[in-house]
Amino acid sequence: MIKVTLKDGSVREFNDNTDVISIAKDISEGLARNVISAKFNNQTVETQSSLNSDGNIEFFTWDDDEGKKAFWHSSSHVMAQALQEMYPGIKLTIGPAIKNGFYYDVDLGEHKISETDFGKIENKMLEICRGKFDFNMRLVSKDEALDFYNNKKNNYKVELIQELKDGEISFCDHDTFTDLCKGGHIPNTSIIKAVKILNISGAFWKADQNNKQLTRIYGISFPKQKLLKEYLHNIEQAKLRDHRKIGKNLKLFAFSNKVGQGLPLWLPKGVDLRTRLEDFLKKAQKKAGYQMVITPHIGNKELYVTSGHYEKYGEDSFQPIRTPKENEEFYLKPMNCPHHCEIYNSQKFSYKDLPVRYAEFGTVYRYEQSGELHGLTRARGFTQDDAHIFCTEDQLVSEFKNVIDLTLYVFNSLGLNDYSVQISVRDPNNLKKYIGEVEVWEKSENAIIKAVKDKKLNYKIVEGEAAFYGPKLDFMVNDALGRQWQLGTIQVDYNLPERFDLTYVDKDNTSKRPVMIHRAPFGSMERFIAILLENTAGNLPLWLTPNQFIILPLSEKHEKYCKNVLNLLENDEIRGLIDNRSETIGRKIRDAEVDKIPFMLIVGEQESNQEMVSVRSHGGKDFGVMRVEDFVKIIKEQIKI
Repeated sequence: MIKVTLKDGSVREFNDNTDVISIAKDISEGLARNVISAKFNNQTVETQSSLNSDGNIEFFTWDDDEGKKAFWHSSSHVMAQALQEMYPGIKLTIGPAIKNGFYYDVDLGEHKISETDFGKIENKMLEICRGKFDFNMRLVSKDEALDFYNNKKNNYKVELIQELKDGEISFCDHDTFTDLCKGGHIPNTSIIKAVKILNISGAFWKADQNNKQLTRIYGISFPKQKLLKEYLHNIEQAKLRDHRKIGKNLKLFAFSNKVGQGLPLWLPKGVDLRTRLEDFLKKAQKKAGYQMVITPHIGNKELYVTSGHYEKYGEDSFQPIRTPKENEEFYLKPMNCPHHCEIYNSQKFSYKDLPVRYAEFGTVYRYEQSGELHGLTRARGFTQDDAHIFCTEDQLVSEFKNVIDLTLYVFNSLGLNDYSVQISVRDPNNLKKYIGEVEVWEKSENAIIKAVKDKKLNYKIVEGEAAFYGPKLDFMVNDALGRQWQLGTIQVDYNLPERFDLTYVDKDNTSKRPVMIHRAPFGSMERFIAILLENTAGNLPLWLTPNQFIILPLSEKHEKYCKNVLNLLENDEIRGLIDNRSETIGRKIRDAEVDKIPFMLIVGEQESNQEMVSVRSHGGKDFGVMRVEDFVKIIKEQIKI
């Protein structure tokens, strides 16, 4: 008999060699119907896999990330089979699951594939899926694997196999198709109900431009046709909501090749938006006891050697700015935390002074590859709403909880109410990535877990996503299209205080190390604004909108009254302008709609004579004719945060 521990901690006994799906059935028939993948002792297993030892099991459905991964990986096998049958003689290379869907890199030889072929490939895939073919894993010897692919004259698979150890090589079979594979599949092909070939691109073998260029074919699949329709709808909506398009149309920011890729230029309206966000957070931070600081855009090499950033990121991220002084090197600031450590070090602190909270809207610079740049979401220069808290160990959990409260206040104020949290910890299989002692890391991780539990937040633990100096809590926000973004982050750090020799004088007059908390509710101003624009489709909350209203006179003779209205509204700190162009009122309304101005105040003869305004909102709602002071009440009611 074997003992299997379930996710809830309960233990069940089964006969040796019981397969995974039978264990799922023992729990419930409903679970068994929906299970498409599983892990046993943290190793991916098939639903048909037999277990013969004690261990922990976790089941995955389509609703889980691991379930989607298995689903899309299996779909890549189906697409590979379809391609192989449709285009004889092609050479398959690798076909992994990705964040949304899957791809397969193929050497097409003499064949060509274009968008006109996508429908045929999809139909072939669905034909295979309807066959209800099981995915079966089997171990093969290295010689057997090499013989198989040598016979197929597939030099790519042969090269991969040569890099593997004998005894660790496995094939996956379904229908007439066999592929080199590590595992992680759905039970059978019939679960795949909908497929879509998305696009094709070039890709060098092993991402090396010295190697042959292959054809990369992207696809996505779903267990229901309805889900595919929703996905395609969201793709179209995402195009309409692209922050780059909205930012250009609303004249918020621009990019210039002469300035440099990934370096946004903020236009007056964009600066207005940024300033309001900054002022909002500054106000909240001041109430929470933060002090604002400013640090330079560059730092001496020794600063980043001390922090450990230079060692971890090396020359790929750091290129020196040399001065006339021999051997003196500076670097563009890639992060703010080492600078804040030195600000702390500029003074002497006792336990009575802690916690000390430093905040900065600090611009940092990182060299992102050209192909990874994407508007404001991935830039080379960006501003972090950065803060660092220096506290005692006893204060750590309470300070961490206060930061959680501040972050959630920010999200809720901006309508970002759909979020989850994840605790990012070390990769236990690659500890060389991190600095510091195991004991310190355990203390940090336990402090985050306690704080999150105390705040009654649902969380998951993700291995390998910690910063090199400490674990963190990441806030994952879902936008209006269901896309997930990592925004706010809070990190616990015992290591930088040690490396910078930060101290405070404790009650017993001894010198102690403070603990450091890194936090950024927005993450970066650029990325946050990009996500805000896409989430709202450019229809920003009224309190953030650069122009909250526009006055539209029907003719020149009404402009004097319009200026009086503008002055009255400005006195109430309501922002707007007058459109006094020689255009028709219809054209003025259309342009105001395009500019996404929340309110239009239309002024004609009647309104001028009665000292009123005709109010219309963005989207076409007619509020009717009213006094200016009544319009002020509408605005002030809507901008409450």
